[in-house]
Order: sequence, then C-alpha cells, then structure tokens
Amino acid sequence: MSLNIPLPTRRRWPLPAAGLLLLLTAMLLWHAWPHILLQSVLWQKALNHSLTQLLQQVAAQPRQAGITLLLLSLAYGVLHALGPGHGKVVIATFLATHPAQLRTSIRLTLLAALLQGGVAIALVTLMLVVLQTSSRQLHLSSYWLEKGSYLLVIALGCWLGCRAVKSLRAALRPAAGWQIRAIHTQHQHDAACACGHTHVPDAHQLAHAVSFRTQLLLVLSMGLRPCSGALMMLLFAKVIDVYLWGVAAALAMALGTALTVSLLGIVVQRSRVMAAKLSRSAADKKRSAVVMALLMLLGAIALILAGVLLWQSALPAASNGLRPF
Repeated sequence: MSLNIPLPTRRRWPLPAAGLLLLLTAMLLWHAWPHILLQSVLWQKALNHSLTQLLQQVAAQPRQAGITLLLLSLAYGVLHALGPGHGKVVIATFLATHPAQLRTSIRLTLLAALLQGGVAIALVTLMLVVLQTSSRQLHLSSYWLEKGSYLLVIALGCWLGCRAVKSLRAALRPAAGWQIRAIHTQHQHDAACACGHTHVPDAHQLAHAVSFRTQLLLVLSMGLRPCSGALMMLLFAKVIDVYLWGVAAALAMALGTALTVSLLGIVVQRSRVMAAKLSRSAADKKRSAVVMALLMLLGAIALILAGVLLWQSALPAASNGLRPF
C-alpha cells in the first residue's frame, strides 16, 4: 500500500494582485495622460526659450551657462519623449509580443535614442557645416530620413511576421502518437526542480530570443528619424557660432529621451513577464506556444499598419521644421 502525498503548491495570490494593481495604474495613466501631455508641451516651450537664451550666454560664460544648458537639455529630452512617437509604438509593440531580457530591452531603447540624436548631429554637420547648404535642404533631408524610418518599420513588421508564421506552424503541427514512457508520482515543477524537463526558458535562451538582425532592424527603424528638438538646437547653435555646444546639448537630449523610452521598455517588458507567469498554470505548453505565436503575428501586423499610416501621413516639415515631438 502506498500513499501519494501531493507536494504543497506555491501560493499564487501575489501575481493576480500585482496584475490588478498594474491594470488600475494603467487606467489612471490613461485617464490622466492628456493632462500630462499638455503639461509636458508647456514645459517644453518654456525649456525651448531657456535653451536658446543659454546658447547665447554660453560663449561668454562657458562653464556656468554650459552646465545649465546640458542639464536643461537632458530635462527637455525626458519631456520630449513623453509625447507620441513612432519609436515608442515600435518598442512597446515589440516588447509586448516577443520574449526579451530586461537588459536587452534597455540596450535597444538606449541605442535607438542615441542613434536618433547622432543622426541629427550627422545630418546638420553634413548639410550646414560641410556642404553649407540652406536650412530648407536640411529639413528636406530630414523628411526623407523620416520616410526611410517608416519604411524600416514596415520591413520590421514583415520580418517579424514571417518569424511568427513559422512559429505558429510549428506550434500547430500535430503531436506524435501517445506513448507511455513512465508513470511518476505527483511532482511540483519549477525552474530548478532538476527533473530533466524544460519548463521555462533559461537565461541563455532569453539572451538569444531576439536575433542580431532583428535588433539591428529595430534600432534603425526607431533611430533613423532625426530628433526634431536636436535639429532645432543644432541649427540655432550653428547660426550663433557655438556649434560644439549645440552638439553637446543634442547628445544630452538624446540621453534624456533614452531614459524615458527605457522606462517605457522596462514597464512593457515586466508586464509581459507578469502576464506569462499568470497564464502559465492555466494553459498547457502547446496552447501557450500557439498564443505566443498569435501575439507575435498580431504585433507584426500592428507594426506594418503603423508604418504604412506613418508613411502616408508624413509631410515636409513646416514652421522651419520644428515639431512638438
């Protein structure tokens, strides 16, 4: 006579509670977001005025005015990233539908923001300093870079869609016939139960879940469009002959943008991890694979639609090329 005593299961009530708290937080942010956005625009206008004044003072007082210029440029980048933008749509959609490590998410957002500032610096340096063209040619070049960025969003969606279709076909492939290999007593599986089965992806699998080509395409699709705030600073700095300080301010703006977008990436990535934990006990392995493949496919379709809409709505910059976001 044998007794099968089930092992105690882990309490899962903190996960639903955390999910409910996250949902309430998202609802509050959704309700307050228009007010936050309006306030950020007002703060950006005030910072724009202060930055132009500091650029004029930096030639006479490089140490005092320069440090203040960099700090305000950093703050401007943080506020600038709060507004709508295709980069945030791309990174949020990708991280919500694809497994990725936290450090991978931070690295992608940081590289994309720095690339956006670097593209603005390279564009202004080439067009105004080296070739000495007009500001109109500068804004036209920025417009075509923006269009190219939207094409890369479409290409990213197509690439991820092909990978999602392959994953979906593999998940829907009929399993082999029933084979009883062994009968085991009740066992509580977890990531470190040492039973020989793979229950959750390990660190190595997560590190290689996003390929280098996917990361490169993601960063380029987000960062190829030059930052409008950096363009404004660089153009004004070139006019008053303090161009190097304009470059430093543009880099500070890019760092501020990276902080905000990285925070968004962290929230999306951790929310996805939490959702995966909540659903792990309710679905078997095959069903989870199908759901994840469908989510990846929906994310790819969303990126393609967003890229097409952005491509069609992109217009040559008006008002001297200055945009609120």
